[in-house]
Amino acid sequence: TTDTGDTTETSDLVYAVEAGSAGEAVATEKGWEFTSVTAQADALMEVDAGTSDAAIIDLLMAATMTGEGTSYPDLVYDAEGLTTEEYGIGCRKGSDLAAYINTVLAESYADGSMAEIAATYGIEDALVEQPAAEEFTPAESDSDVAYIQDKGTLVVGITYFAPMDYKEEGSDEWIGFDADMAKLVAEKLGVEIEFIVIDWNNKIMELDSKNIDVVWNGMTLTDEVTSSMECTNPYVNNAQVVVTKAQ
Repeated sequence: TTDTGDTTETSDLVYAVEAGSAGEAVATEKGWEFTSVTAQADALMEVDAGTSDAAIIDLLMAATMTGEGTSYPDLVYDAEGLTTEEYGIGCRKGSDLAAYINTVLAESYADGSMAEIAATYGIEDALVEQPAAEEFTPAESDSDVAYIQDKGTLVVGITYFAPMDYKEEGSDEWIGFDADMAKLVAEKLGVEIEFIVIDWNNKIMELDSKNIDVVWNGMTLTDEVTSSMECTNPYVNNAQVVVTKAQ
């Protein structure tokens, strides 16, 4: 779905953005007035309630959650977007888990299972082609892969973000493209999976303190992210878009 309304990017508007997000970075760079909220879903609630004029969120969320037949039928987004960017998966700096995940991404891209999962959530056209799989070699010391296998659980840091990580109404199970791909990695590691909702602004701290093992939640590969985390290859294309009420 694309925008059918008339959205205006002006300095007169107050934008709702997720704290620590690429959307917040865009608003800061442009000098726009904004209110930071805990999650992108909260930014949509702000616009819907009229407490913010517009939101800056990820294209993939806007396409899933705004417009006719969605959670926010009265909201529209500007399909042109403010940026083009890519998602990556974040591990602790120096972690061998990123290389392990890259292997799973490459194998699942090659055998078509990644595209199959993506099609379930309507994002198959956004996939980034993956390089050929390389054989994984665990780190000789301080291996995160060994640490995760020893404790028997892969702990994934997320926020509520359809179509990447979310729950169906009345269900306790996390689903979405990212959630399903994380489950695939846990399965290949031979461990259980646990999803923990984090404060997006504290994602690096959550990783470094070992509260979580990986950030897997439609994370844009910004300079801050790539300098603070060991990141995987890009796997999904995205953009930041402006969401407003339909005129």
